Amino acid sequence: MSSDDERDEKELSLTSPEVVTKYKSAAEIVNKALQVVLAECKPKAKIVDICEKGDAFIKEQTASMYKNAKKKIERGVAFPTCISVNNTVGHFSPLASDESVLEDGDMVKIDMGCHIDGFIALVGHTHVLQEGIVTGRKADVIRAASNAADVALRLVRPGKKNTDVTEAIQKVAAAYDCKIVEGVLSHQMKQHVIDGNKVVLSVSSPETTVDEVEFEENEVYAIDIVASTGDGKPKLLDEKQTTIYKKDESVNYQLKMKASRFIISEIKQNFPRMPFTARSLEEKRARLGLVECVNHGHLQPYPVLYEKPGDFVAQIKFTVLLMPNGSDRITSHELQELETKTSEDPEIKGWLALGIKKKKGGGKKKKAAKKAGEKGEASTEAEPMDASSNAQE
Repeated sequence: MSSDDERDEKELSLTSPEVVTKYKSAAEIVNKALQVVLAECKPKAKIVDICEKGDAFIKEQTASMYKNAKKKIERGVAFPTCISVNNTVGHFSPLASDESVLEDGDMVKIDMGCHIDGFIALVGHTHVLQEGIVTGRKADVIRAASNAADVALRLVRPGKKNTDVTEAIQKVAAAYDCKIVEGVLSHQMKQHVIDGNKVVLSVSSPETTVDEVEFEENEVYAIDIVASTGDGKPKLLDEKQTTIYKKDESVNYQLKMKASRFIISEIKQNFPRMPFTARSLEEKRARLGLVECVNHGHLQPYPVLYEKPGDFVAQIKFTVLLMPNGSDRITSHELQELETKTSEDPEIKGWLALGIKKKKGGGKKKKAAKKAGEKGEASTEAEPMDASSNAQE
């Protein structure tokens, strides 16, 4: 790597305070957007309307930032708002003509993303549409996903390997008689890259393998934990439900149909690097052109997969910055109240007791931490947590 390349790499990494600020600004917006979407999730609310409101909020909030920058700074939706219910695993962001509505008691998974100058913050959260404490299998699967996410946060750290995380999250889910869903990938992220080369597999199998890699300081990851009360082997039921796609910049195949060429030109102009929803395209032409674009590799589809009817699927997704002073989880949302058993597994308790921030020496810090402890406040040095805690850092 030349010294110029190294300088460019440094300017785009977490060693640059400006880059950290952009990640955190994107996170602040997507965390607020999640609250907006959550408030709209009520029985009989139309799913497509909620998705539109989530995306509109992100566009509106990012539009007011960096308006006077010397060079144009791309910003906006990094992943379209998805509302996936009950046994739907994810990626449900329907077209305007779809009439699907939420019902009382639905388990709702919200998945969305925001970026500023290509620096991406993603978040995923699960909520049951009901008053009072969530109990039974719905509570179990949310707790399984949440605790697996808390363990992953503590294991995605310099010196640890991606395989450590894969094994641990499966053990946590099993403690609640749940399964981690196969085929879900957690990616390293870089500027304009939502699916970097370093990957954490949800479940490893002979058919699905990735290179074993070690996490390093100044990397950014989107950790996506999806748990199920079913067997964790979801199926594609209807290709027509796929509405989210991402352009593959490496493919140059000459498309034959006029509609396909029109659509790919529109996508190159408006969504060159981030995933987008087909709702954003001219619908009639999109229906005709998307098939050829996908068949020849121009577009990578994000399919809508399902567990069996009666199963419940929960998702917790967060973005974490591996800073020199420890891990900084920048996206999250507090869970509603759950009633579940507490895992007594010593290994799981050990993982959850790991600190997130590196401990610093010096009397002032220790006194401050002690004072915070006396007041019952959370210390940044991550005191050992009970495995049933639903606190989100």
